[in-house]
Amino acid sequence: MTTSRTKKKLGTVAFVFAGPGDPELLTLRAADLLRAADRVITDATVAALAEHIIREDAIIVTCVDDKGLPLDHSARAKLVVDAARDGQRTVRLLAGDPLFDGALNAESSVLRKAKVPFELAPGVSPITAVPAYAGFGLTGRKAREVHILSAADAGTDWTSLADDRVSVMVPDGAEAAASIAKSLLGAGRSPQTPMAITRGGTTVEQRTIVTTLESAAEDIKVAKQAGPGMVVVGEIVGQRERLGWFEVKPLFGWRVLVPRTQDRSDDLLDRLVRMGSIPVEVPTISVEPPRTPQQMERAIHGLVSGRYEWIGFTSVNAVRAVREKLEEYGLDARSFAGLKVAAVGPDTAEALITFGVQPDLVPEAEQTTQALLEEWPPFDSLVDPINRVFLPRADIATETLAAGLTELGWEVEDVTAYRTVRAAPPPAETREAIKTGGFDAVLFTSSSTVRNLVGIAGKPHATTVVACIGPQTAKTAEEHGLRVDVLAEAPNVMALAEGLALHGEQLRLAAEGNGEATWRPSRRRAAARRKAT
Repeated sequence: MTTSRTKKKLGTVAFVFAGPGDPELLTLRAADLLRAADRVITDATVAALAEHIIREDAIIVTCVDDKGLPLDHSARAKLVVDAARDGQRTVRLLAGDPLFDGALNAESSVLRKAKVPFELAPGVSPITAVPAYAGFGLTGRKAREVHILSAADAGTDWTSLADDRVSVMVPDGAEAAASIAKSLLGAGRSPQTPMAITRGGTTVEQRTIVTTLESAAEDIKVAKQAGPGMVVVGEIVGQRERLGWFEVKPLFGWRVLVPRTQDRSDDLLDRLVRMGSIPVEVPTISVEPPRTPQQMERAIHGLVSGRYEWIGFTSVNAVRAVREKLEEYGLDARSFAGLKVAAVGPDTAEALITFGVQPDLVPEAEQTTQALLEEWPPFDSLVDPINRVFLPRADIATETLAAGLTELGWEVEDVTAYRTVRAAPPPAETREAIKTGGFDAVLFTSSSTVRNLVGIAGKPHATTVVACIGPQTAKTAEEHGLRVDVLAEAPNVMALAEGLALHGEQLRLAAEGNGEATWRPSRRRAAARRKAT
């Protein structure tokens, strides 16, 4: 008797090109392949990009050894072959443009030898993307040729690049920029020929030094920048005056500190990035269940049994606490049937809507408890069958709303739905940056974020721009010795970001008017802290 083994079906393999660095430049095909992947084998520099796209059950393998050093091409390819032979849908995510730098050839040959089929998902090439983000094209009025070369090529014929009609691009040339300038000058290129050195291209870390061949060595030394990047030489660099768009964003290069509660605002972070800044989150508050849950449990039972006429939410955390308790009992938004719902703030209302509950009352003017009280109807025994209001809140919340509702004739059950606990201090380098002016701005979204940030990390430096979401938060900041530079026009995080951007633009225009080279607050640190005025 003979038996045959069923050969395991090979998984699919796709080489995906991550592109120049901006995650939004990833192609639609690349994003689809990443979302469908069982395993992503990635270069270390683009691992974070994959983490934001892949499924929760997908596996990420970074191409580094036990010491954190990059694996060689054969070792990387072996990871891909093994994954495919395990039947997994595999993506090999490569940084940059491997078709240009040749990184793809060594790995694809290993797959071909192993008889593992693959596909390619090309991306946006840094060759065009970085100049576009730096503010110039590859050809111009006179420059009609582009020569792309490698800084590692010792045999470059520099004399062929001396013509002013030739644009020279060196994608890996940032660290050799001074040497490139010297070689071009030696070949006869004009000393006044523009040169641009761009590092971190297409990301919020992008920095471009614009100089000339004769001034390159000195300007590079003064800039004190390091790391890989692209060098472009030629008249095309002058197009920045007309095409520059990325590095002139209102908060470009600003490091913005975002002290946060448990509620992470991805919309805020995304908005800050789009404005050109580098947001850095620091948790200041941890939200935990109440020490004695019985009161909350009784309130939830009362909610379901029709004990209340109203329920009032003053925070996203309160919505979350009630929702989690309902789900613990196997209940959902239908438990709110027949109940009137009030909410303070757009984020709180949005959390309710996401849960499936449409608020009946949200203040039209200011999003404060006082504004809510002004619109809350008084109890009327002729129209209100029940006079009780359920207020789930934090353990440190004020009693303003409860007291005001009582004056309106309602019987209020003020229930501690969650506790706020001060978070652990941030890393030492973050604390040092906060105290010494390493951040250009800090965004305070509540009074508690002010108190807790100062408590766990110290007071922001005098030069740091302080932006607050509302008058109460601003008052708390001033009580802690901070001068408030920006007050949001509306009490929401988008208005707060817009207010900071407007302030940043005003600083930039003022600096340019005074002939100053920079308007970033962290570059203009004062010796003494600001005093509240």
